[in-house]
Amino acid sequence: MLELNLPQEIKPANPLDWQALGDITAEAFSDDPVNRWIFGNEDAIRATFRLLARDVYLRHGLCHIIGDDAASMWCMHDASREPSPLSTLKLGWSLLTKGSKGALGRAMKAGDVMDKHHPKQPHLYLFTIGTRKAARGKGYGKLLMRTMLEGADRDGLPCYLENSNPDNTGFYMSHGFERMQLFEVGEGSPPLEAMWRDARPSQ
Repeated sequence: MLELNLPQEIKPANPLDWQALGDITAEAFSDDPVNRWIFGNEDAIRATFRLLARDVYLRHGLCHIIGDDAASMWCMHDASREPSPLSTLKLGWSLLTKGSKGALGRAMKAGDVMDKHHPKQPHLYLFTIGTRKAARGKGYGKLLMRTMLEGADRDGLPCYLENSNPDNTGFYMSHGFERMQLFEVGEGSPPLEAMWRDARPSQ
């Protein structure tokens, strides 16, 4: 397991934090082009991130929160990112009842496309990082990112993410991520951009 030196502001998320983790992430991604295209509205985005936080990333990943203001979800490259069959059924029902028309099909297609583009070599995967709108500009995203990257560098692990919002490209590049390729998660979707960061020698 990755060794992390957590600043006092950052708390490892526990299973009871699934709702906060999902809600912070949903608010951070509420205007995200790709998520809006897939799900159609914030209710469906929130339901999706709550379920993935509870049933995938809190079980198999590394999740952190800063109060009720910011959160991140990561996992190792070989960790399971698939919800259980029961969780998949619950998510499907949520998307049918809360998402816009076709949201379930778009979500399934997006997941398949992302899996096909996911690198096979060992790495640390950043699923989400985000801050509530009222807490932006306080450096929480940078703190969450820097803490994980320092741990990855100590272990010699590169990092991978899919950037779903061009507005965030500069943030990721400022932390050493490089642009790999653009791809669509469905016909007519806004592009996702695969980004990669090689491990750096620890200072």
